Amino acid sequence: MRPQIDPQPATTHPYDYYYRAGMPLRPPPRRAVASDLWYEPRKAMLSPWMPVFREPRETPRTRLMADHLWQGDEPMDEVVAAFRRLGTAGGRRMLNRALAHGIDSVDDPPAALVNLFAGVDNPPDWYDPDLWEYGRRLWVNVSTAGKMAMGVQDFMGTFVGAEVASAVGETGRFVRDPYRRNLETSVWFGSVTEPGALERRSPILHDTVRVRLMHAQVRAMLRRRWGAEHFALHGNPISNATTMGAAVTFGLTPICFDHVHGRRCTTAQLDAVMHYWAYIAHCFGVADELIPRSAAEGMEMVDYMVATAGVAPERTAAMAGAATRVFTDRSLPGRARIAATAPMVGALAFYSSEPLVRTLLADTPLRDVPVRPWMDATAIATTVAVRLRALDDRLPGARRRMTRRTAGSDPFWGRNIKVAKFLAARVGIHGTPFDHHDVSADSTARCPS
Repeated sequence: MRPQIDPQPATTHPYDYYYRAGMPLRPPPRRAVASDLWYEPRKAMLSPWMPVFREPRETPRTRLMADHLWQGDEPMDEVVAAFRRLGTAGGRRMLNRALAHGIDSVDDPPAALVNLFAGVDNPPDWYDPDLWEYGRRLWVNVSTAGKMAMGVQDFMGTFVGAEVASAVGETGRFVRDPYRRNLETSVWFGSVTEPGALERRSPILHDTVRVRLMHAQVRAMLRRRWGAEHFALHGNPISNATTMGAAVTFGLTPICFDHVHGRRCTTAQLDAVMHYWAYIAHCFGVADELIPRSAAEGMEMVDYMVATAGVAPERTAAMAGAATRVFTDRSLPGRARIAATAPMVGALAFYSSEPLVRTLLADTPLRDVPVRPWMDATAIATTVAVRLRALDDRLPGARRRMTRRTAGSDPFWGRNIKVAKFLAARVGIHGTPFDHHDVSADSTARCPS
């Protein structure tokens, strides 16, 4: 149960509160308007199941999404506030003990931590572990191309989408600490594909709660640093709606990509994949009223969140510049290295869109790299690969092969983890404690007014 608090305490903005059932829905923040930049990716992914317009349709589900752009993760936000009063180091020790041994093992825990673990320890009534496992297997079983589509589109949202790029850029982690950030992302994505990943005693669930804490710590830091004017325009950084938007796009993009390119899926399969990611969203602190119960609801949310992702903020240029600084050499060998990126840039354009890639690279040495020949070549190769997987689904022994492929964690993410660990080890990083933002949460630096 959530604590009974005043839903609209004295704040700097009238929409700075947590939603309660029956409340009128808040309008979206002013920055959340549809952009043509994201129209083609939405249309390519969703058009087999729903009409896609330049302005996303308004439905009860998308109205709730718009409302929740104003709020964070209530239980974890209160934990961060409690830890700041107690001291974050001591608070983290309490959290780690409660994860490992239960909240009853913690001496004199703050009420916020008790409330958090009421949710961690008790799955919602709608959660079906058998359906979750079926959805996990389906998600792991999608083609490599489908997983690439998800990865590229997440990358674009992170670097070009207004809310996420602003938050990630402000923390500076992609510029100052890219290997740790990449390792954390790869390890979490790979781990959550394991059978039973989110069972209560699973260390993967424990890490998921730690990532959730990091998000709340960053949100608190950004609120202080950015101040009231930014909140009035953008809503809450790393909002509850954005977290849910990430879950529906991560969940549905790979299987929808396969379907569009010739490997058909059923409504029941889509719903199972959505259930898999719906419970992940629950473990990440998404408010229950926002979590979709079907793929159709999830697609409405994808359409709205992608359409309103926004245009590249100032931070995009800094992050893209840091990622491409090795191409600043204008000598003949340097220009040859730039030209050699064309296949990769073309593949990025295929999996997202050419306008998105041009926006991403606008202030980098790669801004003029041609994409069209390689974009078309990627389309051909990808379609062939997905249709070969569709053929494999119809040959004898298909069920046995799927069972073997999905018995453990996703091999695709396993390979990513190996690369990320190798790169991180070269700069002295060997673990993922997910505690990077403890200092951020304790910061008392004043925000600009």
